[in-house]
Amino acid sequence: MSFLGSKAKTDETWMSASDMMAGLMMVFILITVTYSQTVEKEASKTQSLVAEWQNLEDAIHLALEREFRSDLEKWQAEIDRETLTIRFMAPEILFPPNQAEIQPFFKEILLDFLPRYIEILEGRFSQDIEEVRIEGHTSTEFGDKGPAEAFIRNMDLSQRRTRNVFEFAMKMPALENKTPWMIQTLSANGLSSSKLIYKNGLEDRKKSRRVEFTVRTKTKDQLNKILGEGFFRTRKGI
Repeated sequence: MSFLGSKAKTDETWMSASDMMAGLMMVFILITVTYSQTVEKEASKTQSLVAEWQNLEDAIHLALEREFRSDLEKWQAEIDRETLTIRFMAPEILFPPNQAEIQPFFKEILLDFLPRYIEILEGRFSQDIEEVRIEGHTSTEFGDKGPAEAFIRNMDLSQRRTRNVFEFAMKMPALENKTPWMIQTLSANGLSSSKLIYKNGLEDRKKSRRVEFTVRTKTKDQLNKILGEGFFRTRKGI
């Protein structure tokens, strides 16, 4: 083979390899651009969902605040903006010690509170709410029982108390026309001492014995799936 023939073959081989590398580079660029566009779309979608969630929860909080701010002190209650929770924190007016029967004064509060509360949620935000949770909470102590036995007994107590509040709401004549929505939305959850309230690093036993009404929005559930629960523990500053 002549020198010129060998050189031509080498040049042809180099051109083929060069073309192949250029083709691969174009494929890589195409994949990168497509991936970047997908990521950008997902980020934009998530950002839009976060904004929608914040606007919705701001609106719910504002509506609840306007409706109940003049009642909170006499009810010994508070509204938690971060969780959309209305928290009743005076155990002496909620239930007798270690019993599940609703105290008369708490019944009076519920007769005033529940129709107004449900009217706001069902009337203005019905399509946006996934669940309204009635939660019963206790402190850790239960006589001289050990931690495990105390937790079990407090679990039973908190569940019975929460069911009684749930039943009271479902049977309230003023809410009869809201029954279908309440069946779909309301839930009763006894949580024993699993979510204590602390003060200066120590359990606040009085405030830990409480009843809460918490709103879960559909948008928040969507974000939970995308971002995880940890997002809502660190959402300040978004």
